[in-house]
Amino acid sequence: MAHNQNFMYRKFLLMATAAIALNTAAKANDTDSICSFDLEEVVVNATRNPYQSTLSSETVGKNQLQEQNFGDNLPFLLSTTPSLVVTSDDGLGVGYTYFRIRGTDHTRINMTVNGVPLNDSESQTVFWVNMTDFASSLQNVQVQRGVGTSTNGSSAFGASVNMMTDVVSATPYATINFNGGMYNTFREMVKIGTGLMPSGFAFDARFSKVNSDGYLQRAFSNLYSYSFSGAYFGKKSMFKMLIFGGKEKTYMAWDGIDSATLSNNPRFNPAGMYFAGNDILFYDNQTDNYAQQNAQLHFAHFFDDSWNIATVLHYTHGNGYYEQYKRDKKFSSYGLPVFINSDNEEIKRSDLVNRKNLDNDFYGIVSSVNYKKNSLSVTLGGAVNNYSGDHFGNVIWVKDYPQAEKDFEYYRNRGKKFDGNVYLKANYTIFETLSLWADLQYRHVDYSISGINDEDLEEIPVSEKFNFFNPKTGISYQGKHHSAYFSFAVANREPSRKNYTEAGIHDIPMPERLYDYEFGYKYSVSKFHLGANLYYMKYKNQLVLTGKYSDTGATLTKNVKNSYRTGIEFIAGVEFTKWLRLDCNATLSQNKIRDYSDWVDDWNTGDQTEIFYGKTDISFSPNITAGGILGFSLKGITANFQTLFVGSQYLDNTMNKRAMLKDYVINNLILGYTLPFHKGVKNIIFKLQANNIFNVRYASNGGSYSYFDGADANGKFLPQNQKYTPWYFAQAGVNIHCGVIVEF
Repeated sequence: MAHNQNFMYRKFLLMATAAIALNTAAKANDTDSICSFDLEEVVVNATRNPYQSTLSSETVGKNQLQEQNFGDNLPFLLSTTPSLVVTSDDGLGVGYTYFRIRGTDHTRINMTVNGVPLNDSESQTVFWVNMTDFASSLQNVQVQRGVGTSTNGSSAFGASVNMMTDVVSATPYATINFNGGMYNTFREMVKIGTGLMPSGFAFDARFSKVNSDGYLQRAFSNLYSYSFSGAYFGKKSMFKMLIFGGKEKTYMAWDGIDSATLSNNPRFNPAGMYFAGNDILFYDNQTDNYAQQNAQLHFAHFFDDSWNIATVLHYTHGNGYYEQYKRDKKFSSYGLPVFINSDNEEIKRSDLVNRKNLDNDFYGIVSSVNYKKNSLSVTLGGAVNNYSGDHFGNVIWVKDYPQAEKDFEYYRNRGKKFDGNVYLKANYTIFETLSLWADLQYRHVDYSISGINDEDLEEIPVSEKFNFFNPKTGISYQGKHHSAYFSFAVANREPSRKNYTEAGIHDIPMPERLYDYEFGYKYSVSKFHLGANLYYMKYKNQLVLTGKYSDTGATLTKNVKNSYRTGIEFIAGVEFTKWLRLDCNATLSQNKIRDYSDWVDDWNTGDQTEIFYGKTDISFSPNITAGGILGFSLKGITANFQTLFVGSQYLDNTMNKRAMLKDYVINNLILGYTLPFHKGVKNIIFKLQANNIFNVRYASNGGSYSYFDGADANGKFLPQNQKYTPWYFAQAGVNIHCGVIVEF
């Protein structure tokens, strides 16, 4: 890997210098693609998978991202990659959006931008709604399934997504993009760049705005995002500053609906519902509001033919709140005193509106040093990151309350997290086609929470230190038509914030460990390729859903001692002609907890009892997923027909069919036509996207709560007495969007 970085960086420096000296458009254009590729090597090489033969990783390029980008959040643009399943709260993929890879949820997937951690330090997830249209600023995205290579930030506990922002263009450009479609969904984007100037400087900027009413009622999204970069290229050094961020306001669509509503009125959104006499009303400001700003300062230096270094300083600030109408809530849950009304009655509860706030800062440094000589390449890298976040809540209105309680603060706590890691990677080429590699990482985490919890207004004295050793090793063969590899990796992961603050009575969280085995083979010729990847992921103390929910609707988790995910991933592609191509993939898997038990509520007594279920499927882990793209491209006309299949999946770990999502097949069609120009305007591109063209009614996410209602004469709980109350998140039927792109 270090050899590739070293070699490509030399090419980049040479071509960048040539671009400054040469003024002809042809030579500048020739330089553009080289610069793009080589800058990728400099910026994100340390966290990328260097072996193209490894089937457990896939890189999605800029063209593919932009082809299907109509304002959806990034996970929807990656939905055709193997083993990946997406869902959204609003049903369109514009608002809150989530994804799973091999059944692994987004809190376990490591995500980086140019090698810089993107996951929130406490929740360990990425909120894509804060980064609308971020795909318009990306050069490519690499999705690594399994543990992957050593990276920075939260643990890659089943997958990682490494994003690289746009490379510097050698020539000036400008792009205007507008598209609109059903449910009042609109996206406007403008993007400009100076190109690489004779002085060695280059500047780029983008602004995007996305609005949608959402498929669900009132699930609107008002979003904007921006990015700005400035870079300087010298003979042996590169500096690049990148600033990006966004702001969102979305109406909540977090509550889900029952099966009867899913059948009869799938667009119904119960969030914010309250009553005025016999009338059903909805609170206007049941919204989530958040803004996030990110800054990165990159430096790369080439010492000689064997040594180079890349370093990034980064800072992220985020702040915002969400506001909710709460019906008939106890005053004691909010620290409010009771009052006596005019009828001399003691009033202990009422309707109210609360606002939960977050204000956080995250900063650090990420660095790597690369060495290459002969058949040996070595990378020494690491990161030091620090996080501080304030959580606090206010009661801003209480129905019929006799005194003003606006902005009454009922809880406040602070989370602090220090995360440092160092890793050493080495690759040795035994023969031209055979390589051995090793990757050793040490990671230290210091996490604390102090203050009052919002759930019970009690102190939450969390103070934990973790020391993790994450070794990885493998062998890779790359021949003319055949390639194969084997790898073994260990990953460790600390519990997230809600694992502590919203744990069940019997569920004090412990760190998790993953042993990941991967073996793959690929056969490829000029117009055809076929491959398969076998994986076995063995977990110790994996945190899984319990099927229970907190007062705020958050899912509760618990550790299970032994569990695993195993499967086989197939990929295939064939080029029928120069203008017609088919690519497809499929995953067959088993995802099991060996000995699952859970504490279930007794509806009659209010107590809990432990129920043993034995070997069960892990929730939200379909045994079959598949996808395919039939692509056509001829004389400026493009057409892509996409098919996605997701098998049935359980909503909890009890394997009860009364709490599961049905399988579904979704088909999308994307059409485009590029009209070329020669002066002034470079291209005008017309696009049309029809999603779910066969209008399939389906739900891609949900939840379930179970309880026992009665026992037999001996006090034994019978399976037929276990009741389930599942809920679902409906996704949009057929929806059509069209747009135009003008390139200068």
